[in-house]
Amino acid sequence: MKKHLLFVIILFTFSLSAQTVAVQTFATGLSNAVALVHPPADSRLFVVQKGGLIRIVNSNGTINATPFLTVTGLSTESEQGLLGLAFHPNYATNGFFYINYTNTAGDTIIARYSVSANPDIANTTATILMTVDQPFNNHNGGSLAFGRDGFLYIGLGDGGSGGDPQGYSQNMTIDPNFPSRVMLGKMLRIDVDTTFGSLNYGIPSTNPYATTAGLREIWAIGLRNPWKYSFNRLNGDLWIADVGQSTREEINKTTFPLPNIGLNYGWRCYEGTSVFSTSGCPTFANTVAPFTDYVYGSNGRCSITGGYFYTGTLYPNLANKYIFADYCTAEIGLVDASGVITWNVNLPGVITSFGEDVNGELYITNGTSVSKLVDTSLSTLSLNESQVTIFPNPATNELYIKNNNNLALQNISIADLTGKVVFNQDIQNIDSNAVNITSLAKGMYLVTVETQSGLTATSKIIKQ
Repeated sequence: MKKHLLFVIILFTFSLSAQTVAVQTFATGLSNAVALVHPPADSRLFVVQKGGLIRIVNSNGTINATPFLTVTGLSTESEQGLLGLAFHPNYATNGFFYINYTNTAGDTIIARYSVSANPDIANTTATILMTVDQPFNNHNGGSLAFGRDGFLYIGLGDGGSGGDPQGYSQNMTIDPNFPSRVMLGKMLRIDVDTTFGSLNYGIPSTNPYATTAGLREIWAIGLRNPWKYSFNRLNGDLWIADVGQSTREEINKTTFPLPNIGLNYGWRCYEGTSVFSTSGCPTFANTVAPFTDYVYGSNGRCSITGGYFYTGTLYPNLANKYIFADYCTAEIGLVDASGVITWNVNLPGVITSFGEDVNGELYITNGTSVSKLVDTSLSTLSLNESQVTIFPNPATNELYIKNNNNLALQNISIADLTGKVVFNQDIQNIDSNAVNITSLAKGMYLVTVETQSGLTATSKIIKQ
């Protein structure tokens, strides 16, 4: 990141082609939230707060008063703090999860914890897996994520300052004074289900440097500051958003199965598709070219916040798009299959992270709140060339049915997404009908209007 984390509330809407996307506040009362993840097959969201707390946000938007975990002994200077969280793929049975934080010395710590008998509270005993010496207090990366291969991926920035002054991203020579710094600017990959020698983790045999002491954990090199990366939960593709220096902000896509040949994402030789400093570097053709990138400084854009490839089912208009943001402008960007970015309106404040729930639906955090990403183009229900309109969408306590051409309306029914009818009401042939939906829980519903002649039209609405 290029800016300190300053947080304000976000609530906005914007237009994208024929759809309207909105961010709806889902949970409030957080502090310096920098990540949100969910355990496998679990409807809860776990929010990582930079100051050392992990908070649980329940599926109804309430936040547990007692933190899931409190991590002490942190440095929170600049971009340091509690930064990442990943749940073991078999969390439901083994209860293991992993965090990434900076200790009081400013070094990156990767640690394993476990859940207690209470599913909302973690045990406080930690097993330290890895300590990486950090020369500066920025470019720590911080994310953790399990790949489809079952291995834990650890994204580390280049050590900080600016311009990678000590050349860590391309360096593969171990400094005996700071041996762990060879890990900086790299994507590491470890096996948390085995051990190797005295390590509290194992080395995947397919790692490109698995047989080279001191380099065994390295899977890829050439990263500057991967501020958020994620795996497509359906096909295993890896998406990395790498913060640029002063020219380009880049998005990298590596398709599954992930190669084991020692990828080089290019920094500090190349900054996205631009040359930065190529002394002693491979050619651009011998590095991983970005899937797409954008200009630093254009319209105030200056630092990418990585997101997710949309795999949810509620919003077909978002299908086949990678969704991310620029931290400095708080714009949402959508990347299509050709790498073309569609930008949307500037927002107040910042977007610090994206999150994905168990169904693949997306959320964002601005540090103090969690909001849902929704598609409100579902707001108009058309029957016989837009003769009937339902509004508003999203709705709170009431829906209105506008009968534009005096059709003989008969009935309105509302079903949840399983098909169960949860509301049913006769309606009259008048210009407008108010329907009280206070009794409905928050969520997505299917609304069907029927005429006296048996014609029907169905659309989705969001109850908030």
